[in-house]
Amino acid sequence: MQLNGSEILIECLKEQGVDTIFGYPGGAILNIYDALYTRGDGITHVLTSHEQGASHAADGYARATGKVGVCFATSGPGATNLVTGIATAYMDSIPMVAITANVGTTMLGKDSFQEVDIQGITMPITKHNYIVKDVERLADTVRRAFAIARTGRPGPVLVDITKDVTAAVTEYERKEPEPVLPVTKDIREEDIRAALMLLESSVKPVIFAGGGVISSNAAKALAAFQELLDAPVVDSLMGKGGFDGTRPEYLGMLGMHGTKTANYTVTAADLLVVVGARFSDRVVGNAKAFAKGVKILQIDVDAAEIDKTIPTDVSVIGDVRAVLHILNERLPRQDHRHWMEDVQALKRKYPLQYDHSVLTGPGVIEKLYEMTDGQAIVSTDVGQHQMWAAQYYKFRQPRQLLTSGGLGTMGYGLGAAIGAKVGMPDKTVVNIAGDGCFRMNMNELMTAARNRIPIVQIVLNNHVLGMVRQWQDLFYGKRYSATVIDDQADFVKIAEGMGAQGRRVTTPEEFEAALAAALAADGPFVIDCQIGKDDKVFPMVAPNAPIAEVFDQTDLEK
Repeated sequence: MQLNGSEILIECLKEQGVDTIFGYPGGAILNIYDALYTRGDGITHVLTSHEQGASHAADGYARATGKVGVCFATSGPGATNLVTGIATAYMDSIPMVAITANVGTTMLGKDSFQEVDIQGITMPITKHNYIVKDVERLADTVRRAFAIARTGRPGPVLVDITKDVTAAVTEYERKEPEPVLPVTKDIREEDIRAALMLLESSVKPVIFAGGGVISSNAAKALAAFQELLDAPVVDSLMGKGGFDGTRPEYLGMLGMHGTKTANYTVTAADLLVVVGARFSDRVVGNAKAFAKGVKILQIDVDAAEIDKTIPTDVSVIGDVRAVLHILNERLPRQDHRHWMEDVQALKRKYPLQYDHSVLTGPGVIEKLYEMTDGQAIVSTDVGQHQMWAAQYYKFRQPRQLLTSGGLGTMGYGLGAAIGAKVGMPDKTVVNIAGDGCFRMNMNELMTAARNRIPIVQIVLNNHVLGMVRQWQDLFYGKRYSATVIDDQADFVKIAEGMGAQGRRVTTPEEFEAALAAALAADGPFVIDCQIGKDDKVFPMVAPNAPIAEVFDQTDLEK
């Protein structure tokens, strides 16, 4: 059938099973929005308050559902406003397709109104990107974009379409999307045999689970592998929920704000089995001192991650779930009871601790966990609250924690929560932010209110930029340069002014009552939690220090 480019785009999105788009219209993309109006049956469009909010919502939708997130933006500033969200998705390997429209082909390169080279701008932060200047190429380009976003190590793809292409007419024929198969062609038998030799010879193994466990849907395979290996499990921020956080074998997060038990156990191990993790600097600390004398077995779909930061003894390249299935079929059941007893003793010796007598970030997170029965989808912004969420909410399953791990994007969480709730309407969705982060994209409260999206927004409000202030306190001689937010912002009134509900709390009892009301609300609800400006995230490893030098408040007081 004969369709114009905008209609072809919408039909291609339907082919790919797209049911939700987050976006913001403008002049260059008007033809596409018109086609969405006339042909977009079955697709929900969520108009956000800002294009950055649209990109974060698409990201949160993808993380929560496992599908490809989709966002729309117009040319120029509309497109550039997506950049932070695209980079966030790229750093965390999130499948997303960003559709932008540009000026007409004859206007390119002439400094036309709202013209920008978004393909060039996003080249370093996309898995791949395109500019479509010929309507004949449009359908196949969109199909390739979705395949690339989902295949292997996932990531964002940008498709920029010139305005004349959105209006040009050509023949369209529907095609069923090809199935996305796990990458197994790189799994070598010699690598599997070498891995099995390491596993069977280990006396003190530890499993380190990363985001690859989530993206490859390998949680069940990982649980079976842990039982066979009889080993404790630590995780990265991106790996939360890949292994049940309530299991006794789980030791907590590894690295800068990991538990003492996790850091000490990895340091004392004889084998670290790295499953879908990339050795972030926040995990390894001083790379030269990381896991000295410990053999490293790394399993990852991306060959570029092998030996990039930490040298490995053995590596297996391929889809994490596929590799674990092979190992699970061939690994004899191991018995490391003495090692596991030693690890449990460490866990009892070094529990996470905080002051229960006043309202604190950890207390808020623990009460949230209790009142949601550990079943909520939790998004966060970046900072102290993010680390408290990772430490004190016990994530039992994948896709429960949505957070910017690689880029560290302040202002990410509210948009992500909106995307998650739209994608998973039957789930309780809670965003946790600091007051500094909340200010950045709190305009998305209007998006949630306008669409009656019932999310809970918790603001841990210490009136400072908490994580930066913590570093200033510990490493910069208490010189609090530009980290005190000394103003009269009233987040409850702001919430009410945007059509949401809000409540300010100062005690644990007030928080519990407010959270009960928020969980029962039929729209967005903001809880402004007044906490101490000097509360800190512990344990902690100083920048570039070995992870074994982890410390907490009690160590500072000695």
